[in-house]
Amino acid sequence: MTGGVPENAPASTALILGDETAEIARVVVEAAPEAEKIPAAERVYAYVKAAILDRVYPGGELLTEGELATAVGVSRTPVREALLRLEESGLVKLYPKKGALVLPVLPQEIDDVLEARELIETHAAAKVWPRRKQLIEALSRRVDEMRAHRRSGDAKSFLEADRAFHEAIVGAAGNLILAKLYNSLRDRQVRMGVPGIEMQPARMDKSITAHQEMIDALGGNSVKRFRELVVAHIDTAATDLRGTR
Repeated sequence: MTGGVPENAPASTALILGDETAEIARVVVEAAPEAEKIPAAERVYAYVKAAILDRVYPGGELLTEGELATAVGVSRTPVREALLRLEESGLVKLYPKKGALVLPVLPQEIDDVLEARELIETHAAAKVWPRRKQLIEALSRRVDEMRAHRRSGDAKSFLEADRAFHEAIVGAAGNLILAKLYNSLRDRQVRMGVPGIEMQPARMDKSITAHQEMIDALGGNSVKRFRELVVAHIDTAATDLRGTR
C-alpha cells in the first residue's frame, strides 16, 4: 500500500489518543497478552485512528479491509465495524468494494472544527466557573507538561498536553455528549496542528502563555475574562492552522 504502514512497522507510530481509546491503543502498541481480551473492532479502530492522526496514513490514502485485517491480525468483519466508526468521526470515507479513503484536511474543515470548538468551549467555560478552583491544579499540571515538551522539542506530546488541558475544562462541565463530540473535534485538529508546530516551534511558547493566562483568570473573579481568553486562544489557533495550509 503506497504511503501505508510496512508489514513489520510497530504500532508505536501512534499518538496518544483521547480518553475513549487511549488504553486500547496502549495495549495494542505494547503488544501485551491482554490485547486479545479487547474486542477486535476496538483494536482495529485504535490502530487505524492512531495511524491517521500520526499521518502514517495520509490524506488521500486508500485503505483496504484485507490490508488492515492483516496488519492487526483479525478478520474483515471487525475491520468493517471500525471503519464505520472512523467514517462517523470524519476521518475516512467508505467506498463499497474498494475500501476507505483517508480524508484530506480541507480549509473548510479547519473553519468548521474551530467554530464548533469555540461553541463548546465557551459554553463549558461558563458551566465550570462555580467549580473553577478545583480545576486550577489539574490545568497547571498540564501546562507544566507543555513546558517540558517544549524544552524537549516534542511537538506531538505538546499537542496532547494542550488537548488534555481543554478536555479537562469541557469534561468538568458535565455534559457527556458535548465531551464526546469535543473529543472527536480534537482528533481531527491533531492532524491539522502537528505540521505547523513542527515547522514553527515558537508557537508552543505563545500557546503556553495563553494557557497560563487562562489559569490565572480562573483564579480571578471575572467569568467574562475567562471566556474572552478561551475565544482568543481558539482564534489564534485558527489563524495558525490556516497559515500552514
